[in-house]
Amino acid sequence: MFIIQNSKYLDILSKLGIEGAHPGGINLTKEIFKRENINRKSYILDVGCGTGQTAAYLAYKYGAKVTGIDINPTMVAKARRRMKKNHLPIKIIQGSAEKIPLPDNLFDFIISESVLSFVNKPKALKEIFRLLKIGGRFIAIEHTINERLKKEEENEIKQFYGFDSLTMKKDWVALMKLAGFEHIRIQKNTSIDSMLNIHYFNDIEPEFYDIMRKHFNILSKYEGKLSYRIYSCTK
Repeated sequence: MFIIQNSKYLDILSKLGIEGAHPGGINLTKEIFKRENINRKSYILDVGCGTGQTAAYLAYKYGAKVTGIDINPTMVAKARRRMKKNHLPIKIIQGSAEKIPLPDNLFDFIISESVLSFVNKPKALKEIFRLLKIGGRFIAIEHTINERLKKEEENEIKQFYGFDSLTMKKDWVALMKLAGFEHIRIQKNTSIDSMLNIHYFNDIEPEFYDIMRKHFNILSKYEGKLSYRIYSCTK
């Protein structure tokens, strides 16, 4: 099983139950799925589901049959509590995106929101392709670099966030084609801001503020170089 490299940023997201940390947040997720043909018969997998915000939304809004998977046990526990509290029949699995314990050709839609950047992309994409039905749709909101960075710049970003690698648009497309996907569409959304939804506590350690300050400093420092794209494709 692939283990995401150490990242204090990810630790903070997990510990505080931060939701919608992916680019664009839950508002972008809602806009994306407005364009998809989802109904009560749709089977959907949320890869890297975190606390289950997107999975819960898809089940509540569309009545879809949703499954979530995440490697982080804290996130999985929070997601399961969310589903129980809201009486949603969503199965949450703890496991790796690179080896998902589910049968072939099961899902109509699979979504990943800022997940593939942290894992072995070819393995994860192969698994996603395997799990989709013929004609099924894969949608990914993923960090994308707009130009090649210097080695020290790459290392700074990778070490802080725990990214497996930094990927350009053309590289994402090549990886998806290699996995077997077709009709790849790329969209850059600039109309929806990403705001972290944080469950605040009275005893947040000072380290949290240091890490979030570093996060925003990196976003500012690499503005124009580090962004994200919405990738959608079909099996």
